[in-house]
Order: sequence, then C-alpha cells, then structure tokens
Amino acid sequence: MRVFLIAGEASGDKLGAALMAGLKSLTEVEFFGVGGPLMEAEGLQSRFPMDELSVMGIAEILPKYRHLMRRINETAEAVVQINPDVLITIDSPDFCLRVARRVKAKSQIRTVHYVAPTVWAWRSGRAAKMAKVIDHVLALFPFEPPYMEAAGMECDFVGHPVVAERIATQTEADAFRALHGIGDKPLLMVLPGSRQGEVSRLTPIFGRAVQAVLTARPDLRLVIPTTANVTELVQEQVKDWPVKPLILSPINQNKDAYLSEKAACFAAADVALAASGTVSLELAASDTPMVIAYDMSWLSRQIISRMLKVDTVTLVNLVSETRTVPEFIGKHCQPDAIAQAVLAVLSDPEQQQAAMQLTMARLGKGGEAPGLRAARAVLRGMQQG
Repeated sequence: MRVFLIAGEASGDKLGAALMAGLKSLTEVEFFGVGGPLMEAEGLQSRFPMDELSVMGIAEILPKYRHLMRRINETAEAVVQINPDVLITIDSPDFCLRVARRVKAKSQIRTVHYVAPTVWAWRSGRAAKMAKVIDHVLALFPFEPPYMEAAGMECDFVGHPVVAERIATQTEADAFRALHGIGDKPLLMVLPGSRQGEVSRLTPIFGRAVQAVLTARPDLRLVIPTTANVTELVQEQVKDWPVKPLILSPINQNKDAYLSEKAACFAAADVALAASGTVSLELAASDTPMVIAYDMSWLSRQIISRMLKVDTVTLVNLVSETRTVPEFIGKHCQPDAIAQAVLAVLSDPEQQQAAMQLTMARLGKGGEAPGLRAARAVLRGMQQG
C-alpha cells in the first residue's frame, strides 16, 4: 500500500505520525509526502520542510502567496506521478485542498482529509466545496460527521489525539514544583502560541495582564512552555516582565525528557493563560483550569469576525456544550479583562472541572487510540470505495 500524506504544521505532524503508526500496525505500507519530525520518525521523507506551510491568517499568507502556490503545484504533480493508493491531507486546508483539487483534476486517486473544516463555526459553504475534491473525512469531534455527510462526503469520528497523550501524575507535578523552587505558591502557566506571528502579537498583551495579576497576587510564579521555533522570541519578549518566568524549551533537551517536563508543568499549574487553539484540550486533559485569549491582525479580525457563527471558539466550551472557560477574542483581548478572569479562576479553580472531564469523555478518552481508529477508518473506506 502506498500512501501520500501532507501536513502543514505541528498539530498536523502529530496527527499524521499517529495515523502512520496505526497504518503500519495494520498493513504493509510505504509513505510519501510532506511532514514534520514526528512523521519523519515514522518513515516519511518530507519533500520540503513542513515549516514553509506554517502560516495562519489572511494578512500573514499574502506575502508568501507565490511561494505557497509553487509548492502546491509541485506537491500535486508529485502525487499524480507517484500515484498512491490514497492521498491523505491533514488540516492546513488552504494548502491541502488546493493540492487535492489539482490531483482530482488529473487522476482518480482517493482523497482523505484528516480534520473536518469548522463549518459549524464559520464559512459553512466550505463543506460543499470540499466535497468536490475529498472523498472521506476523518473528524476529531463527535458533532462533525453530520455536517460532512450532508455535503456528500464519507465521515468518521476517530477521536481527538489529546486523549492518548501522556498525563503527568501528582507526584511528578509535585516534583516539578520542588525542582524549580515553586513550593506551594500559585503557578500561572502562560501559553502565547507556537507561531512567531501570534507570539509577537500576544506576548505583550499577556505580559500586561500578568503584571495586573501580580499586583493582586505578588506571590505568583510564572512558567512558559515553548516550542523550539519561538524560544528565542519568547525570551526576548519577556525580558522586561516584573517577575522572571521559568521558560521550558525543547532546545538542547532530549525530546522525551522535555515532553515529560512539559506534562509535569501542565499538571503543576494552578491556572493557564493560553492562546486559543487545541492547547485548551491539553489543559483539560491535565485538569488545569484556563483563561483563553487571542487576537490577530486587523484585516484578519475584520473578516473573520463577520463570518463567525458561534459565540465561543474555545474547544472545551464547544465540546462540553458549556461556556465555563472565559475567553477574550479579537477586540476583547484586553489585558485588564484577562487579568480579572485569571484572578477569578485562581479563586475558584473547581468551576471548570466538570466541563473539562466531560470534554475528555466525549473526545474518546478510555477508548482505542485515535491514530489507530483513523487508520482503520482509512482502510475501511478504501475497501468500501
């Protein structure tokens, strides 16, 4: 079996690696495509660095448009030439679906897209457009298949990968606190994102919010887990903060050691201030209460705010069908309001617990690993198709 996969950012790389591992456990398979280090560890030789595709937002994409179009054409030509049994595109729809469209125009190669578009949140017409080039969708959320099937695609809910990730024990959390001299002081974890653009935009806002929180809680300690590509930027952005945060970075660390330290950090934190995204699910998995905030470029904000169909973008709120997690998006992403919410969560951390536990249950916690479920769905779809 020959599989061509495309992932465009770190979250897609994680999904792709788990899917690849699942496929290898079920059948003989050869991989081609574009991915990151996790997919490469599972046997993919990426055709070019995945980081080239890790852009987000209309204003951010425009300067790289010509280069991305070249990569789209190159990738589609490679798919047609290799002629795999299935093309699996993973998230990054601006890139992936353009590749799929070109592939379908020249071949009958089966196409699978992993991660359903958020048509329940905005731009509902995307499902119908996607159905012209995608045969099968693998959905992360249980409420998504009806939207995809109504547009004419096969769709399987395969669970969210967060339910299979390692969660630190209380002993490990206590050891993390002891190692870094935190003791029983309140610990705020700050998560300004994994892309340089969002880190540059959010860290100054988060910094002013942190300063306001420290005025009320001077005993507060700070920790910032980062990714390798933003570590230096984060260090520069926080150098003038009134309390020096502990920065956790994978640079010069064994990968497994860093992931263990990060898991312990998540479990040790009393509250998190985080950029909007899947990190809210990681926090829920660790039972860490949170405040979510996000802003974008002025142009992206103006366009997206007019299209949004839901009153929350926080995944814990959406999956649990509650509005327990406070969020500050777009024009509401203001330091004083964020600080007040962080202080409120610190004073009543149990308020979010039921919603976080319900979210994990609905995403498949306790069941078969999502990567294996996704692999079974791909193979089943090929047999039926």
